[in-house]
Amino acid sequence: MKYQDYYQILGVSRDAETSDIKKAYRKLARKYHPDVNQAASAEEKFKQVNEAYEVLKDTDKRQAYDRFGSDWKHGQQFEGAGAGGFGGGAYAGGGDFSDFFESIFGGGFQQGGGSPFGQGRHAPPRRGADLGLKLDITLEEAFNGGPKTIQFAGISGSSEMKKLKINIPRGVRSGQKIRLAKQGQAAPAGGEPGDLMLEMNVLPHRLFRLDERDVILRLPLAPWEAAAGCTLKVPTLSGSVELKIKPGMQSGQKMRLKGKGMPGARPGDQFVEIMIHAPPADSDADKAFYEDMKARFNFNPRSF
Repeated sequence: MKYQDYYQILGVSRDAETSDIKKAYRKLARKYHPDVNQAASAEEKFKQVNEAYEVLKDTDKRQAYDRFGSDWKHGQQFEGAGAGGFGGGAYAGGGDFSDFFESIFGGGFQQGGGSPFGQGRHAPPRRGADLGLKLDITLEEAFNGGPKTIQFAGISGSSEMKKLKINIPRGVRSGQKIRLAKQGQAAPAGGEPGDLMLEMNVLPHRLFRLDERDVILRLPLAPWEAAAGCTLKVPTLSGSVELKIKPGMQSGQKMRLKGKGMPGARPGDQFVEIMIHAPPADSDADKAFYEDMKARFNFNPRSF
């Protein structure tokens, strides 16, 4: 059997007290534990530290080691961590070892009487990374909510696409985030997947624009519609409605459709902004018509 200087491994003198040995062991076990130290040599160092502590913490084993060195076992079968790997049984002193790892890892090791790498105590598999994605949706999708199928790269650096059916909340707004549990990156060693965080991004619309939960619609009117008044069908996100235009409407004036904005605990409104559009005078007859209007009304819009 190859001789190992357990005192040198733990960094203590040969006349060290048991308390000093225990203190040195705790410090080194934490330093070389594979969950803390990812170096290739850390696991072997960790084994040596535990083998040394298993012997030196026990008075009878320590006396035998001091007397016989590498032949200290004297025919006794030692099934420690150093010789037999990370199995169940007598590993690093039982209770002291468990107390130590619970103090480091917050009680994350399960009861079983063995090593964190064997059949007993072991570190829980690491959780996969969370993913963050920005999801473009139409204004209609945001207004109505409902199911939507999305595709994204489920594994970092991979071209393989993951397909997922989600449910968009009704009335969702840009910047709002939705967490989908266990739909993120897969975890190494069979751990729990991370989460998928979707940030909603409501795309611009050809007719409507949003102001918080309110919806704004610009409504073009001909001069005679604005002057004499009329009744028109105007679009909303929930379908067309009839809107009565009062005589004498001016560009920039707004009409309110209560409750026709984005849904929610406090639904928004839809505001219809009047925009008066004059037809072009493309012919001499049209120009003459406008000159006649000018003479008829004697109107100056810049009366200020």
